[in-house]
Amino acid sequence: MKKLILTLFLASIVIVNAQTPCENGMAGDYPCNGYDLQVFIPCTDFGAQNANDSWGWTDPDDGTEYALVALDNGTAFLDITDPVNPTYLGKLPTHTSASLWRDIKVYNNYAFVVSEAGGHGMQVFDLTRLRNVTNPPETFTEDAHYDGFGSAHNIVINEETGYAYGVGSNSFNGGPHFVNIQDPLNPVGEGGYGGNDYTHDAQVIMYDGPDSDYTGREIYVGSNTSHVAIVDVTDKSNPQLIATAFYSNTSYTHQGWFTEDLTYFITGDEIDELDFGFNTRLIIFDFTDLDDPQVHYEYSGPTLATDHNVYVDGDNLYLANYKAGMRVIDISDISNGNMTESGYFDIFTESNTAGYDGAWNVYPYFESGNIMITSLKYSSQNYTPGFYLVRSSALAVDDNSLSKFSLYPNPSTNFVAISSPETPINSIEIYNIEGKLILSNTYNSDRDINLNISSLSKGLYLLKINNQETKKLIKN
Repeated sequence: MKKLILTLFLASIVIVNAQTPCENGMAGDYPCNGYDLQVFIPCTDFGAQNANDSWGWTDPDDGTEYALVALDNGTAFLDITDPVNPTYLGKLPTHTSASLWRDIKVYNNYAFVVSEAGGHGMQVFDLTRLRNVTNPPETFTEDAHYDGFGSAHNIVINEETGYAYGVGSNSFNGGPHFVNIQDPLNPVGEGGYGGNDYTHDAQVIMYDGPDSDYTGREIYVGSNTSHVAIVDVTDKSNPQLIATAFYSNTSYTHQGWFTEDLTYFITGDEIDELDFGFNTRLIIFDFTDLDDPQVHYEYSGPTLATDHNVYVDGDNLYLANYKAGMRVIDISDISNGNMTESGYFDIFTESNTAGYDGAWNVYPYFESGNIMITSLKYSSQNYTPGFYLVRSSALAVDDNSLSKFSLYPNPSTNFVAISSPETPINSIEIYNIEGKLILSNTYNSDRDINLNISSLSKGLYLLKINNQETKKLIKN
């Protein structure tokens, strides 16, 4: 009943360009290379003017994927089980006032939200409440609140230790503010570090990289507007600066991310494209020796667009590149100074020049392969900001090729009826999104089959008919 209600509600949401393949360099109105558009939802459908940051949560009980979208006036939550028909579950309003800057991270099934709005502090929201929404969209209330700081630009979480780090706040010179969130509903401040002044963004990890001197230590890497600061924050009462890393033509050291082997740290400078006329530039540091970080080389992208947030997943770097949209960069040969753009999805069609309209954030960590892009309107008169889901074209399924087969209902909970008025059905196979065979049945040239899927876990599957035709199947 819950999913039926949610599905019916979708009719009231304006969703455009759903499931639009990238063909001949375009997905509908959007320039693309290797990535299809699943769905776009404008900010106005969330009762907001702009989106900014974003993060994801996967329910550990059933694998349901949720998009957490930071807005100027709150945080929106979407069930993206069906990526071409996501369900807007509701919104957590801002704690105080609206702001262009809001940030979200997740720990232990809770979302932690900060904003540059005055007096906002840190909101705590129990994400398991999203399982039981019966009348979307709901207006949610926060489950807890931390007021050890007021405004903050960003929130960083080390999920291994259960510590959150408010950065760019009105405490500790704008450096990291340490909050113990091991009991998420009772966050406790444990000091901070202001030795390198303001931090715009950071990554905090338990270190197991090439520098054995710091194995097992909790390492904080802050992007501090003019440099990168490496700090040992294992002892919250006595954080220790390890090193600072600098680079040439500095404008605003914005954000960065480790490669998965922790050898390299990839940093973006948000203003250098405007100040120096560079193409999109990323600075790659060699962190083999944390005490002596070195610039490894600089990556130059194919456009003039301003870089924003970067995230690494395996050999891919996902870049929110403002007016150039999402750019995907192959970093498999980064040790030899080679990084190559392998694909993109450009959500801002007016130009690829420097500036702050377009892609603010990219979230590439959903196991389904869906990638979230959130965007804002800064100076453009025509751009409509919002929420995008895209997906690698290599994972696409052409449902149109299967017009001779019908599936109903889809999504389904227990049974799905498969009919074929023209072609006999001899076999049906179901695969999960990782390509693992889950179910295999054979038939005697039947034309109508009632397939029991009650044993499947909730999520997205690929249903193959006669070992050649494939459809998407959503299990509720």
